[in-house]
Amino acid sequence: MPRAGSDGTASPDHLPGDGVPSPRAVTPASPAAAALPLRPGDRGSAVADLQRRLARVGLPSAPDGDGTFDTGTRAAVEAFQHRRGLRVDGICGPQTWAALVEAGYELGSRLLYDRRPMLRGDDVAELQRRLSALGFDTGRVDGIFGPATAQAVREFQGNVGLPADAIVGATTVRELGRVMPRHADASLVSAVRDRERLLHAPRTLLDRRIAVAESGGLDVLVTALRRRLTAAGAHVVPILHPSGSSQAQMANAADVEVFLGVHLDPVRTRCACLYYSGFSYESLGGRRLAELAQGLAAAALAVPADGAQGMSLPALRETRMPAVLCEVGPAAVVVRRVSELADALADALIAWAATPV
Repeated sequence: MPRAGSDGTASPDHLPGDGVPSPRAVTPASPAAAALPLRPGDRGSAVADLQRRLARVGLPSAPDGDGTFDTGTRAAVEAFQHRRGLRVDGICGPQTWAALVEAGYELGSRLLYDRRPMLRGDDVAELQRRLSALGFDTGRVDGIFGPATAQAVREFQGNVGLPADAIVGATTVRELGRVMPRHADASLVSAVRDRERLLHAPRTLLDRRIAVAESGGLDVLVTALRRRLTAAGAHVVPILHPSGSSQAQMANAADVEVFLGVHLDPVRTRCACLYYSGFSYESLGGRRLAELAQGLAAAALAVPADGAQGMSLPALRETRMPAVLCEVGPAAVVVRRVSELADALADALIAWAATPV
């Protein structure tokens, strides 16, 4: 782990912000973090902590009193969840809390560098946007400081005459502010390269690696879909795990070209397909696959289509490839039409390979 960086800033063992003395902590220690989930009816210092953080991102909890989780706080939580592409339920659970912590970071408020677990935050997303606008490819803008972002930082530092250590401190931030893109509306190189990779990819599924994931109750669907995709020449990596983050890690480790997850919601009566969208960035390939899959899947289940929706759920944000999460229900219909759904999703992938953007 790096100590004092060449930027002349403090050691990353003493990062400012959220009361965390060490970056080894995944989320800052606070009353709210220790009391999750927080929901309507809760009272106390944990709720007050939540309300203060919501206010910092422009979402006051009025008319609720300090430390009282009522209609005002719920509305603020729902507005924040909608803004960040999370499930909107008005309850502050671990995902909402983590996003709220991330939203509290501004570029320059702490050292940024490549470590495990990876640093996350709005400061990382701003760094990625600035670098990408200057032509340094960080990969997708996802607010996660990983190897691609570290490499882009090294390249930028080398170009402006700084030690290329991939540690973003005061000097690197100052240089980022000094070096501006030629055009105010400059395209992000990461988005341009994403599009180029899609356009130059094969137009069939032959020999392409595809992750098919489910979070519980749909292993029969995964088996049927795997059989259909294998017949089309694809190499299928089945992922059976309830955690979206774990699914993303497995897909990344398997180096697949596309990720298709299916989630069974027993009470859902419509079909929705989600793709990654966040920090003013969206996955072009993911959106295209979601648009194709939602219509075909809804028709296969004979339920209304809820459309393709950009969100920032872990399985979508943390994958490095185009990713789609299909949410289907009701359970009885899905079980009865599992073969038709498998065919529909396979057809969507085949169509996506032919026209990925």
